[in-house]
Amino acid sequence: MNQEVTEFIEAIQVPWQVEVARNLREVVHAAIPEVQERIQYKKPHFLKNGKYAAVISPSKDAMSFTIFNAAQLELPEGLFDGPPERKTIKLRQGQTVDTNQLTALVSQASSAF
Repeated sequence: MNQEVTEFIEAIQVPWQVEVARNLREVVHAAIPEVQERIQYKKPHFLKNGKYAAVISPSKDAMSFTIFNAAQLELPEGLFDGPPERKTIKLRQGQTVDTNQLTALVSQASSAF
């Protein structure tokens, strides 16, 4: 795990967002064992074979999680937004997410890399 990404997550000011970011990071690592992490554009980016796989982005009232190469994914109705090639879910305080489902989606999306 990249120390800069760890420091970024730990520096998030809102405790529930820290927990969500940690969980999302675990999702990516479960989905892509060989994932590379880096801070780019002031956010944690996750790459497989040099290609973007996912990104975590905190905002004022949500944590956004974007999956790249998402055009072929069968996504749950109403959870994700964005153009076909990248889909974003915005997680808010108290919202639960199926981490097994997210792991499967990230794994499927990155399998083409």
